[in-house]
Amino acid sequence: MDIGQMVSIHAEKTGFSGVVLLKERNQILVEKAFGQADRSNNLSNTLDTRFGIASGCKLFTAIAICQLVEKGILSFDTKVSDCLDIDFPHFDSEITIHHLLTHSSGIPDYFDEAVMDDFADLWKAVPMYTIKRLHDFLPLFQSQHMNFQPGEKFSYNNAGFIILGLVIEQQTGVEFTEYIEKNVFRTANMMESGYFELDQLPAHTAIGYMDKENGTWTTNIYSLPIKGGSDGGAFITAQDMMKLWDSLFAHKLLNESMTNALLTPYVCEKDEEYYGYGIWITKREGEIFKYHLMGYDPGGSFHSSVYPNSQVKLVIPSNKEKGPYGITCEIEKLLSL
Repeated sequence: MDIGQMVSIHAEKTGFSGVVLLKERNQILVEKAFGQADRSNNLSNTLDTRFGIASGCKLFTAIAICQLVEKGILSFDTKVSDCLDIDFPHFDSEITIHHLLTHSSGIPDYFDEAVMDDFADLWKAVPMYTIKRLHDFLPLFQSQHMNFQPGEKFSYNNAGFIILGLVIEQQTGVEFTEYIEKNVFRTANMMESGYFELDQLPAHTAIGYMDKENGTWTTNIYSLPIKGGSDGGAFITAQDMMKLWDSLFAHKLLNESMTNALLTPYVCEKDEEYYGYGIWITKREGEIFKYHLMGYDPGGSFHSSVYPNSQVKLVIPSNKEKGPYGITCEIEKLLSL
């Protein structure tokens, strides 16, 4: 079966809503859009539709930090207390940039999955429409106590990337989203991507939908911070995300040495699943099988992978809460990746 046909059949069967962009070297194998960007107005997703990618954009933050290290402004061993003038009364003074980038700092997260299982519940105490800047996240975790000692283990942590964004702002004097749009998106020629506010989304941007078991749905406008930041929330087109991968591996965003530092598997989450700087790294029999990103928010999901041995790149953004992972697995099977 042709891979494009397989993707279409799977998308129709599962109700996938989003875009699938698959490229091998310089050849596009699949480029298709499915579902609706705006259900109320019956507007379809297109290849030019922008999607929120949740935690998929932690890579952008990591690239920005690596740019500052490349310029000598920071090092990966720089302590947070030496590069950020914000008081965290109960945080360990030995926390470094490396710890934050690899989710091994031990700091508390602002969304504790052990206590809450619905991200939207977070905004009952702090309205999501008040979260527009990185500093707005601080009251959610700033005065809490450490969960473990820095470097002790891997524990996925959004608050750590909020702190990294604040470091970028202090060290550059530029608001985080402005820095990323200029030094990552524009450098990679990602001209359609950006950090947009949910209550004033630009044209050609998919609305995020949460489907209910009774067949009804709601949008995600009351479930997310009104504007994304350094831990998630950018909007991209599939083509722009492919440009990001191409620019990263062509060393247009970072020099070769710094690119290799970003793509190094530093900490093991489980079995052969590792984490580099803002990026997941899967090994098979000890060798790197793929670099990948994933993001999940109410009303959105995202997977994107690079398979270095076969030079295959895959981008799948969606404006529903699931879908990209299943298509990724089907493509890996069909291409014998």
